[in-house]
Order: sequence, then structure tokens, then C-alpha cells
Amino acid sequence: MEIESRHREWLILIQAKQLGPVSCLKLLDLFDTPQNIVTAPVEDLLLAGLSRSTIEPIKHPDESTLQTCLEWLDKPHHHLITCFDPDYPALLKTIHDAPPVLFAAGYRAALTAVQFAIVGSRNPTGSGRSIAQEFACELSNTGFSICSGLALGIDYHSHLGALDASGITVAVLGNGLEKIYPARHKKVAEQIMERGLLVSEFPPGTKPVPGNFPRRNRIISGLSTGVLVVEAARRSGSLITARYALEQGRDVFAIPGSIHNPLARGTNYLIKQGAKLVETVADIVEELGTTVSWALHSGSMANNSPKHSDKLEDEYELLDAMGFDEIGVDELVKSSGLTADAVSSMLLILELQGLVEPRHGGRYCRRA
Repeated sequence: MEIESRHREWLILIQAKQLGPVSCLKLLDLFDTPQNIVTAPVEDLLLAGLSRSTIEPIKHPDESTLQTCLEWLDKPHHHLITCFDPDYPALLKTIHDAPPVLFAAGYRAALTAVQFAIVGSRNPTGSGRSIAQEFACELSNTGFSICSGLALGIDYHSHLGALDASGITVAVLGNGLEKIYPARHKKVAEQIMERGLLVSEFPPGTKPVPGNFPRRNRIISGLSTGVLVVEAARRSGSLITARYALEQGRDVFAIPGSIHNPLARGTNYLIKQGAKLVETVADIVEELGTTVSWALHSGSMANNSPKHSDKLEDEYELLDAMGFDEIGVDELVKSSGLTADAVSSMLLILELQGLVEPRHGGRYCRRA
């Protein structure tokens, strides 16, 4: 089996449960390839710092576990993406505990898109659900792939927002990809796989136990240029994701809320700690302006998607509507029929392209 010859040694390392990502990456630095690790003498592995109990499953792997993984990988659109592969996400590779491999299902090229994470409560308010879906839709139209965890609540509505925009979305799971968790999101997961990707560092057969989800969260933030927290209690998994994002050097954004809303305590706390307060999508686009420009023009998969091309046409239509005199956002909203947020986002992208320049009083003008 061709897949077995390519991936067997990687799978041996992954099924050795005591060998975490950091230890595995150190071994790869020492031995260069997974083949060299698996075939190395026990004495060399001991000198590298491994215990005999960690070495045991490397030298005598569980063949049934390996077979389960190989059978899953043999199915269409199922992938094993290793840290040696050229399409392993560059941002994720920069974190100190990057997963050596990713199991993925769907459109593999989705990982070449620029990711932006949206996370929040599993039991959000109606307003929180709407905000997550609207922000995801608009950010998707701007050029980002929306990354989240497929959990109940904010995660689910974030994926829906990207799908509403016919955009790209990546869902990171805390279990093996042979089963969708939670099961009620199976239909959405199938839709995600059509244009995006399901991702997990956990091999098929891994159950969604609580300890897996903080590990899942570090991947969500590690994949992304920034993280938006929509609603969250003071102690929640979303704040764990935000903490990982800060440790990884990512931008953290938060939606403010009422002091009487318990689901605003987490987001308000993040703002007090230095997260960027967000009221509109334009707040995010402006902060990540250079990233947006790169996403649109670097030749990424997002740039090649039909929906994205349509969006660029909208921006050039807006440019034509401006004429050559100074014009305000309100005037453009009236003439275009678009929302103020959409016009502001388009103007920022046109500014980054060097096609318009801001003037006093919130007005804009085409550049000669």
C-alpha cells in the first residue's frame, strides 16, 4: 500500500502516547527523519532523553491502531500532513509545540488560505450567535478563511457565517476525524469539507475527552493571524484560546458587552488585559491590514476562489462609483446600497492597493 510506505513511521511516532509534540520535534531535530527515529538503536533513543516506557511503543507499535489510521487515510480526501510537507501551515510551524502531523479531511489546499479564528461560548445569547455569524461572513468576504472548533454555540455559527459567504472555513477537532463531535454538527462538517477542511492532531479512534480540547485550542490560535472572542464566561475554553494566541504572538480581539451579562465577563476581561475592542469588522481589517493585502494578492487559494474574485469585482465597482472627487462613506453607502461596514472594508483594501487615499473628515479620493 503506497500510503503505508509513506506514512507508517509517522504513525508509529504519533501512536506512542508518551511522546508529546515537543519531544517528537526534538527527536526530529536530532535524527532528521521519522524513519531514523523508528530504526535507531534503543541506546541512542535513551541518550536522546526518552524513557524505556516511551521507547517501547516505538519499537513495538500497536498494529491494530496503525491499521485503523491507514484504512482511514486510504479513503478519498483524507490526508496526513506532516511538518515536513510544503503545505504544512507556516504560522502553525512557528509555535513551540506544533503538532508533528495533522490529520485532515476535505480540501487540503484550504490550509494555504490566511486563517482568522472566531471562538466563544457554547451557550451564547441570540445576539452572540448573530454577531459571530455576521462577522464570519464579512471576514470571509474580505479574504480570510474562518477557523474555529466546530463546538456548539459561537464556533458553529462562525462556520455557518463562512459557509453563508461561500467562503473557506477550517474546523479543528479534539478527537479523531472518523467521527464528528458533536454528532449534531455532522451536516455542517460535510459542508465544510466541500470548500474547507476538518483538522485534528489526534489519530482516528481518539475519543473527545476533556483533556484534548486545550490542545485543540492551541492549534486554532496557532493556525490563525488573529483570534476574535465573541462571548465568553470569565473561566472558559475561549479564554484559553486567547491565552495561547497571546503566547504565540497573535492579535486578540474581543466584543465588549454589558456588565450584567455573565457571557461578557470574559470578553471585557480580555479588553482590560489589552485585547483590541471590536465593534465592526473594519476594526479587525484595519488592524490586520497588511495581512489582508497579502491574503488578497499573494496567490493564496483564497485569492483563487470564485467568491473571492466576485468580491474584488465589487471593490472595483465601488472604485468606479467614487469618481475623481472627494467622497464620504455615507455617500458611498447610499449610492452602492452596501452596508457601512462593507464600504469601509472595501475602502481599506483599495487603500492598501494604493488606489484610494483618505482625506480629512472621513472622506476618500481616488489616487491619480
